[in-house]
Amino acid sequence: MTVLDLSPWRTSRDYRLLWSSGAISMLGMFITYVTVPLQVKQLTDSYVAVGAIGVVELAPMIVFGLYGGALADAFDRSRIVLLTEVGLGLLSLLLLVNALLPHPMLWLIYVFGAAAAALGAIQRPALDSLLPRVVPREQMTAAIALSSIRFSVGAIVGPAIGGLIAATFGVSVAYGCDVLSFVLSILLLWQLKAVPPPSDADKPSLAGILEGLRYAGSRPELLGTYLVDIAAMVLAMPNAVFPFLADELGAPWALGMMYAATSVGALAVTVTSGWMSTVHRHGLMVVLAAGAWGLAMAGAGWSGPVWLVLFFLALAGAADCVSGLFRMTMWNNTIPDNLRGRLAGIELLSYTAGPQLSQIRAGGAAALIGVRPAIWTGGLACVVAVLCSTGLSGFIRYNENARPKGQESVAPVDRG
Repeated sequence: MTVLDLSPWRTSRDYRLLWSSGAISMLGMFITYVTVPLQVKQLTDSYVAVGAIGVVELAPMIVFGLYGGALADAFDRSRIVLLTEVGLGLLSLLLLVNALLPHPMLWLIYVFGAAAAALGAIQRPALDSLLPRVVPREQMTAAIALSSIRFSVGAIVGPAIGGLIAATFGVSVAYGCDVLSFVLSILLLWQLKAVPPPSDADKPSLAGILEGLRYAGSRPELLGTYLVDIAAMVLAMPNAVFPFLADELGAPWALGMMYAATSVGALAVTVTSGWMSTVHRHGLMVVLAAGAWGLAMAGAGWSGPVWLVLFFLALAGAADCVSGLFRMTMWNNTIPDNLRGRLAGIELLSYTAGPQLSQIRAGGAAALIGVRPAIWTGGLACVVAVLCSTGLSGFIRYNENARPKGQESVAPVDRG
């Protein structure tokens, strides 16, 4: 068993700042991630109202994700990350204020959710495209694995704490914890070194966004990663109906554990992720892992006992982690730096807009056929969609050691 590679943490000061800031804000984000649908359920007791969270977040995420990618290629990426973090912190504060009202307003939750989706969509391409500027290429897989551990731990601890706090002390206390996390995160991001764009960087424009889309369309291996991720997230990510599943199983105490279970599986993969640097058929690994994610989600939908549901959710998380690590390695090692922000905006749509669409699908399907059938049918549909992606030969045959010339991502590295 190969242990985790810590070299990016040791060699790059800015990576340490980004990692630490992300770990803190991730914890608060997942507390709110559980609290918002729980508050909407408390206010409405409606599948559709909970699923509508994804509806209001989807359009801002698509529009601002693509534009945020163009901004990341044209301006200082570290400043974009800092300013959007400040904006997200203010929105979290407004959620807290609304929760403290005698009668919290449902429409404000949707408005704040849409605004947060827009800011997050602007931030994420800049954040993702920073990584190749602060970590050398040979440490990229290790850096992604370390970031995945941060995400996994936050996704385990955050929902568990969030569910406990919201259920015990109320949603306002949970939102207050998120506000505090943003304060600490902003203090760390303030110390990042500037990452100015090249002097000949393209200004943000529709033509620049279209250039990024054309480039992505010319690379079948990139298209494959996007399509597989969208299929996996849209069809087989049933998080929106977890509050109802917990009630149906007679285990409301397990709500936070359901949200955290996939990250338990992901953490098990990342702490032993050193073996991944020896794998070069990244496209094949993405396909196999995404198919395993769908089967595990189907198992969670079929299962009756709570412990078995949690077990299958953990298996799904392990599979998704493998898929995600190899997808991100393909992206960061092959996309030119001058297009990195715009391509990160496209990637954002695949792995972030997908979960928003999944809230719509899961909520609508649960209303029609029930909670558990909505989960297992989505898992099987994911497997079918992943099998269809194997028709992209450039994707399934992608080999890290046999990349065509001109697909190397070259960027200066701050070793702090």
